[in-house]
Amino acid sequence: MKTETLTVPGAELYYEVRGSGPPLLLINGGDGDAAMFGPLAGLLAESHTVITYDLRGNSRSRLTGPPAPQRIEEHGHDAHLLLRSAAAGEPAYVFGTSYGGMIGMDLLARHPGQVRALVAHEPFVIDLLPDADRWHALFQVVYELYESDGLDPALRKFSEAIGVDLPPDPDPDLPAPVREMLARLRANQETCLAYELRSFVRFRPNAQALRAAPFTLVIGGDGPKTLLHRTTGALAEQVGADIAEFPGGHVGFLTHPADFARALRAAFER
Repeated sequence: MKTETLTVPGAELYYEVRGSGPPLLLINGGDGDAAMFGPLAGLLAESHTVITYDLRGNSRSRLTGPPAPQRIEEHGHDAHLLLRSAAAGEPAYVFGTSYGGMIGMDLLARHPGQVRALVAHEPFVIDLLPDADRWHALFQVVYELYESDGLDPALRKFSEAIGVDLPPDPDPDLPAPVREMLARLRANQETCLAYELRSFVRFRPNAQALRAAPFTLVIGGDGPKTLLHRTTGALAEQVGADIAEFPGGHVGFLTHPADFARALRAAFER
């Protein structure tokens, strides 16, 4: 694996490249850290040049200006510039989870020549729901709770609302690289609540572009209890896409990497 940095407007992106073959870009969501894709990327690197990166303002991708509310379109432009640099102009397969799926949709809509195929895993497209206003109000409450009471109470309220479990407290006996990643993730959660969540969920994908493109929607195996299942279903209805079930839950790419890699390869082949 080699590591690089790329200067983009307002940030310095940290990214990693593994393997050889057709380029494959993996885009993370609210975790924002390339290390979350480590096990999956290692498997996919057997047949692809796999590019992973920390989202701007997260982990090792530092902002070069003051922090401010972010937009999916900024991140889509980051992905465009990253592929232009790391994929040497060759169209890439793209996988995005949660916010990352939305970033992939923006990339596909504005730079279709860079995307060979896109797989979006449980995209958080709240604004497509009939009760979107209720969710926007709730996320404002989560932000205000974060401001008044701190990260943990806000994360608990957010997790309970969307039906996705919080990760367990880290084991102090974990290897040092894992502990370092978990420390970065905790800082990223603060970035998410302060600058990403409320603005990201206002994103509306370009349905016409998705209908015309090689695009697949997938969900995890948590069942219909999560808000992410609802948002994925709403987008599928809008663009006329089928939904495939992938192994594991919202972070199945981390908890079931071998099964997830097989499912992802099959999705791209289709």
